[in-house]
Amino acid sequence: MAFSWIDEQDRARREAGLVRVLRPRPAVSPLLDLASNDYLGLARHPEVVEGAVRAARTWGGGATGSRLVTGTTALHTELERELAEFCGFEAALVLSSGYAANLAAVTALAPHGSLVVSDAGNHASLIDGCRLARGTTQVVGHADPDAVRKALATHDGPAVAVSDTVFSVDGDAAPLTALAGACREHGAGLVVDDAHGLGVLGDGGRGAPQGAGLAGRDDVVVTVTLSKSLGAQGGAVLGPARVVDHLVNAARTFIFDTGLAPAAAGAALAALRLLGREPERAARARAVAAELHARLTAAGLDAVRPDAAVVSVRAPSPEEAVRWAADCRAAGLSVGCFRPPSVPDGISRLRLTARGDLSGDQIERAVRVIGETRP
Repeated sequence: MAFSWIDEQDRARREAGLVRVLRPRPAVSPLLDLASNDYLGLARHPEVVEGAVRAARTWGGGATGSRLVTGTTALHTELERELAEFCGFEAALVLSSGYAANLAAVTALAPHGSLVVSDAGNHASLIDGCRLARGTTQVVGHADPDAVRKALATHDGPAVAVSDTVFSVDGDAAPLTALAGACREHGAGLVVDDAHGLGVLGDGGRGAPQGAGLAGRDDVVVTVTLSKSLGAQGGAVLGPARVVDHLVNAARTFIFDTGLAPAAAGAALAALRLLGREPERAARARAVAAELHARLTAAGLDAVRPDAAVVSVRAPSPEEAVRWAADCRAAGLSVGCFRPPSVPDGISRLRLTARGDLSGDQIERAVRVIGETRP
C-alpha cells in the first residue's frame, strides 16, 4: 500500500516520545510568552503593525510574482538599502524567509569543486543548504576555528565556512573573529547566519558580525531573518554588492520564489527604523537573558549561560521535556521544547526567549513556574 512506511515511522516516533503536533494559538493568549522568537517584543508594536497595514493598502496582499518578474516593489528596495546600511554592509537582498536566504547563500556560493566547512551545531536551513550545494561538505566540531582551519588546509580551490552566529539550541555565540581569521588564512569566504544576533548583539542591535568587526568585509556574507527581532517575516542576505548580484542571477530560492509579501516588508522596515531610534532595546534583551539564567541557576536548574537572547534548560529525557513544557503551559507559561532531531547533542531542553519587553515580575513568575513544574 502506498505510504505504508509512514505508519512504521509514526510508531517509532511515538515509542521515542518524539511526536510533534500543531497547536494553534488565539490572537490574544492568556499565556506568558517565552516561546516565540519575538526578542524585542515588536511583533505587535503599533508602529510595526501600521507599517504592515500601510504596505498592504499601498501594494496589495501579495508580491504578485518572483522578484525578477513583478515581485520587486520600491518597498523591497527601500528595505534592502536600509537593512544593509544598518548592519554595515554594501548590499542586501530580501527573500521570502530566513530559510530561503540560507539556502540561497550556501548553494550559490558553493559551486562544483568547492569545499563547504560546516559547524556541527548549525541550523537545519544551513545544513540543507550544504546538502543542496554542488560543492563537497565537511562537518567540523562545534565552534572550533582550529577544526575549520585544518579542513580548509586540505582543499585547493574555492571554499567557504558556514556557521550560525548564535546557535538556536543553547544560545551560545560562535567565535566569529577566529573563524574569519581561519578563513582569511586560506582565502576562503565566511557565511554566517545572524538570525539570533540581529536586534540583540552588536552596536544597538546591528548584529553579531558588526559587533565582531566583520561588517562590510569583502570575504564575509551574512544571512538574517526578519521574523525574530524585527517581528515581521522574511529573510535577507547581506554582503558585497558583487555577491548580492551573483545571488540575483544564481540563487534558485530567490529566482524561482514569489517575492516577500509587501505587508511583511513594511513591518520589517518599520521595526528596523524603530530599533534605530531605540537602540537600548538590544541591551535590554541581553539583560533579561542574563537575569533569567542567573535566577534559573540559583533555583538549581541546569540552564546554559546565554550569549544573546536564548536561554535553554536541560531536561532529563524527550518525554519529560514534553511533559515539563505541557505543565508550564497549564500553569500559564509558554516555553519552547526542543527534542531530537532538533538538538544536535541529543539532549532535550526547554528553550526560553528572553524578550526585551519582559518585566521583572514576569521574569520572576516564569522562573517560579519552571521550578515548580520541573520533572
